[in-house]
Amino acid sequence: MSDDRDAEWREKLSPEQYKIAREKGTERAFTGRYWDHKGEGAYKCVCCDAELFRSADKYDSGSGWPSFTQASCPANVGTEDDGSLFMKRTEIVCTQCGAHLGHVFEDGPAPTGQRFCVNSASLEFEADE
Repeated sequence: MSDDRDAEWREKLSPEQYKIAREKGTERAFTGRYWDHKGEGAYKCVCCDAELFRSADKYDSGSGWPSFTQASCPANVGTEDDGSLFMKRTEIVCTQCGAHLGHVFEDGPAPTGQRFCVNSASLEFEADE
């Protein structure tokens, strides 16, 4: 990432958002603003505003993070192998700007069987009109 782009991210994002979205951090469970959010609308990337998830696909996984069964715009949510913390996981990222979103697991409900476990700090919510 260029120094100019990094400076832009630091100016736009809060320190917590920067640490999570740009440095692949994580928030503690049950602390993010969207883990139990019930509004209807779209969850967008905090960095670039790309639509990622919809409230219709959000569910309470009991994990303490916002969880979704699928991406609303699959082209905007990519995956990368993550071997950090001595674990093998699949990281999810915004394909538009490279922001770290969280991880996807294969323990979700039907119909997809997937659990997109996302950091609230990586998201902005836009309510349906």
